Amino acid sequence: MNLRDRYDAATAGLEAPFAVVDLAAFRANAADLVRRAAGKPIRIASKSVRCRALLEEALAMDGFAGIMAFTLPEALWLARQGACDDILVAYPTADRTAIAELAADPAAARAITLMVDCPEHLDLIEDAAGDARIRICVDIDASYRPLGGRVRIGALRSPLRTPADVAAFAERILKRPGLHLAGLMAYESQIAGVGDLPPGRPARGRVIRAMQQRSRMELARRRAAIVKAVRDLTELEFVNGGGTGSVEKTAAERAVTEIAAGSGLYQPHLFDYYSNFTGRPAALFALPVVRRPAPGVATCLGGGYLASGPADDVRLPRPYLPSGLSFDPNEGAGEVQTPLLGRTADDLRIGDRVWFRHTKAGELCERFADLHLIDGDRFVRTVPTYRGEGRTFL
Repeated sequence: MNLRDRYDAATAGLEAPFAVVDLAAFRANAADLVRRAAGKPIRIASKSVRCRALLEEALAMDGFAGIMAFTLPEALWLARQGACDDILVAYPTADRTAIAELAADPAAARAITLMVDCPEHLDLIEDAAGDARIRICVDIDASYRPLGGRVRIGALRSPLRTPADVAAFAERILKRPGLHLAGLMAYESQIAGVGDLPPGRPARGRVIRAMQQRSRMELARRRAAIVKAVRDLTELEFVNGGGTGSVEKTAAERAVTEIAAGSGLYQPHLFDYYSNFTGRPAALFALPVVRRPAPGVATCLGGGYLASGPADDVRLPRPYLPSGLSFDPNEGAGEVQTPLLGRTADDLRIGDRVWFRHTKAGELCERFADLHLIDGDRFVRTVPTYRGEGRTFL
């Protein structure tokens, strides 16, 4: 039985549109992430999963420890649901109400660490938290700046870049009795989030690989110096780095104690173009064919599930099964209908399913209330996404 037939058989009792997670692929991807991390624990990036049951599934596997949340309200919810007792909020918060809730909940305050990168963050947290002691992590700029800093490659995140910058900021934190400096974080998006095998563009791939190699060398030296400078001032519980695309590279740095990853569990199509690993598509969605408007065309219901990021074709989901289908260039993936072109379309009938892959990982869960878990050709169970539990944090 081929893959499409297995998926169709496992979900025969469901009416499309719906989303599934292939548990065999999910577990294989998890095992490969652990292999690549070479003994360093992986903190799961929850924004790339957005399903409490699957976060808990991964945390139960050897090699995974802790969650990297994307908002403080999400972290509070996960902690109170008992999903995890070690949650790092990956992005700074200005949510005074949530900070006050954190301060008023001793168990949550022990479990959750907030991200900061400027004195204004410290002032806001102390003002909202009152007398409570809040755990803090410092975010470090991990971008690559060649040509004497005239070019910046990587995400626009923290303003803290040098060992002197970070050490001076750490000293300010240590002078505040209401704050506990627990860790450091640096996310190298230009390595972890950029595939080095862009399809049909071998020259660009060579440029990306050269940039990433130089960036890795520069960041490894700088990160080690930053960690040393801060450890000279205080003990650190963790130093977090990396992402799905850079697991084994970041894990090789002695200064890094844990790796962040999440997208590799679902393997969305954005992560197909890396030379250092190959994942198995685990998160999919199915749309029903509802029209056959012309030869070589099959129209599906819905499907306009675009991903965040720059406005380009990569943000579109991809028809996956059956193979040989493509979007109509004038309609793309539509709000209410998605015409698909190709000779394969002539084999599709009204009511048949087309299986798609999203560009990114957890964003798919903002479109569906449930994920149907399948194993081989067997339906296992249905679990709610964040949305299905009534939680939309962004």
